[in-house]
Amino acid sequence: MNLHKIISGLFFTLAMTLNFGFFYGDPTQLIEHSAYELFAAIVVNLIATVLKLGDRTQLGAVLLATSIVADIQLIASATVWAFAEYVIGGSSIGMEATTAIVSLSGGALLANAVSVILFVGDTLKSKR
Repeated sequence: MNLHKIISGLFFTLAMTLNFGFFYGDPTQLIEHSAYELFAAIVVNLIATVLKLGDRTQLGAVLLATSIVADIQLIASATVWAFAEYVIGGSSIGMEATTAIVSLSGGALLANAVSVILFVGDTLKSKR
């Protein structure tokens, strides 16, 4: 077994599942979405991005691109949340900001799903 492939697969899948955990729920109710889970998704996505940096193949470039897209989407989601919470203020975040936060994480979820599908496809086609 290749330890690097195991660790990479673990972080790619963990990034997707954490992102799904944050994304799942009513997009208009921020109470259903945990800030801690968003933070964990960002950290794991950044680790997954670092793990993709060494691959110099065409597939490695696509995997890196999907990971960077997911990072940008998740960081944008956290930025919107922080902006709505601390700059705009108020007792609760509005529905427009809540929908933007959840929608951005949905885009990251899609990028993570593409990454995992490509990783599994590459694993299946590789020689044993």
